[in-house]
Amino acid sequence: VRGFTQDDAHIFCMPNQLDEEFKRVIDLVLYVFSSLGFEDFTAQVSLRDPNKPEKYIGSDANWDLAENAIINAAKEKELNYVIEYGEAAFYGPKLDFMVKDALGRKWQLGTIQVDYNLPERFELTYKGSDNELHRPVMIHRAPFGSLERFIAILLEHTGGNFPLWLTPEQVIILSVSEKYEKYAEKVSNELENHEIRALVDNRNETIGKKIRDAQLSKFPYMLIVGEKEAADGTVSVRERKEGDIGSISTASFIENIKTEIDKTISKFEV
Repeated sequence: VRGFTQDDAHIFCMPNQLDEEFKRVIDLVLYVFSSLGFEDFTAQVSLRDPNKPEKYIGSDANWDLAENAIINAAKEKELNYVIEYGEAAFYGPKLDFMVKDALGRKWQLGTIQVDYNLPERFELTYKGSDNELHRPVMIHRAPFGSLERFIAILLEHTGGNFPLWLTPEQVIILSVSEKYEKYAEKVSNELENHEIRALVDNRNETIGKKIRDAQLSKFPYMLIVGEKEAADGTVSVRERKEGDIGSISTASFIENIKTEIDKTISKFEV
């Protein structure tokens, strides 16, 4: 490995804020997983080895607070979790998300870690309500883990059949012949005006070959346009998995796409 990219960010909070902040980060990880179709995962709660306290830094009181916060958060969020003793980092307990791909293999992706070490080493303080200085707690959060590994697992898990919102080109417009290229471009412009990513296939090939090539390239939707569609202002829709759906207006197709995307991605509430 020459290098990798981690989406690591840090939250500094008071010890009594740890429980709530930890649950908010869990919500972020679950939002990422649901948006990308990762549904089969377990959470691993990594705690201290009670027989080797010398391995860890920080007070027992802080460790108890952090470990209870993680366990309570996992319960409240109804995660399918397991507890592993001795798997905590020396600076604090953590929650790792183990995802199963389409082949049944387990991978660690998102991770949330509590850290008492860095605030101590950097001598970080905040002034509390008692007007005294206190040490904050630090939370590491990486919803994706390693971005390179996450993308590789996503590719294998989906077989390249990305969720509609993530697919680089969501629609390909297939003109039956060169006579309908202008109408194909008109449909393309209308889609792009609604932020739907589309391409036009105006090659001098049969419509059958264009459909086969689009299927192999994993375009979610194919819009076939010919004489009837140009005259009626419609498109003939073909979905990658379901096949021929029928002819509908371009406006109706746009609404269908938006609805499908909205079902996949829920709004993330901060």
